[in-house]
Amino acid sequence: MEAGPSPSPSRWRAYRRIAGFLALTLPLMPVQWVLIRVSPTAARWFPHWYHRQVCRIIGVRVRVHGEVPRGRAVLLVANHVSWLDIPVLSAVAPVAFVAKTEVGRWPLVGSLVRLQQCVFVDRTRRVSIGDTADDMIKRLGEGGSIVLFPEGTSTDGNRVLPFRSSLFAAVGPALAGVGGFGAGGAAMPLIQTAALVYTRRDGLPLTWADRRALGYYGDIGIGESAISTLGGGPLEVEVRLGPPRPLSDFADRKALARHAEAEVRAGVRTIMRGG
Repeated sequence: MEAGPSPSPSRWRAYRRIAGFLALTLPLMPVQWVLIRVSPTAARWFPHWYHRQVCRIIGVRVRVHGEVPRGRAVLLVANHVSWLDIPVLSAVAPVAFVAKTEVGRWPLVGSLVRLQQCVFVDRTRRVSIGDTADDMIKRLGEGGSIVLFPEGTSTDGNRVLPFRSSLFAAVGPALAGVGGFGAGGAAMPLIQTAALVYTRRDGLPLTWADRRALGYYGDIGIGESAISTLGGGPLEVEVRLGPPRPLSDFADRKALARHAEAEVRAGVRTIMRGG
């Protein structure tokens, strides 16, 4: 009986990186579980360290312009290209994410996002927005930072989709001063934008078609995307952070969404033009 064709070099590279990821991740999951229960501060910072190691293992170099303020709660609003955005933005700062409820049901990934204390939203049920708002207000009130992807989906990496102001509804109570923020309570959370672009592979600039191949969108499966993305050479990504502003600077969620979309679009254009 003839043996089937052996995996290509790119597949072997992807398999090695996945093995390295699992070798790092599986022993550390119980550590984070304990930290959540005994040290909330350490539980926020440990995933930040962990994701920096993940980026190193999977061959992703993160270049950051700007800084996320430390010691303040920040709502970080970003464009969304790929599942890679999670380790990339977690490597930039200690953050949690607003994630779709179905992500919490994915094997292994669901456990990881829960250990990172992500906030889940069921976009099929409007009533769930109230629960999401409560979770976000609690997290921000505790000084944690949260990433929101207001496009509502990942893209092909070459464009920014319109931001859905409805996804900002969860921070409406904070805009209205509910939750103890402001005078006499916790410091008002900050809003900051993050424009994210995958720029180079093997030291060479990525083309429009190259970025499409990295995107996680449409009918592409997570396994197919992982093998394709991790099978290539070293990847560079640029993250351009906007200036942080208090949430109280904005009259309502629509004004907040307009500001964030304009700033992210401008940041993406600047990166793509080599600025």
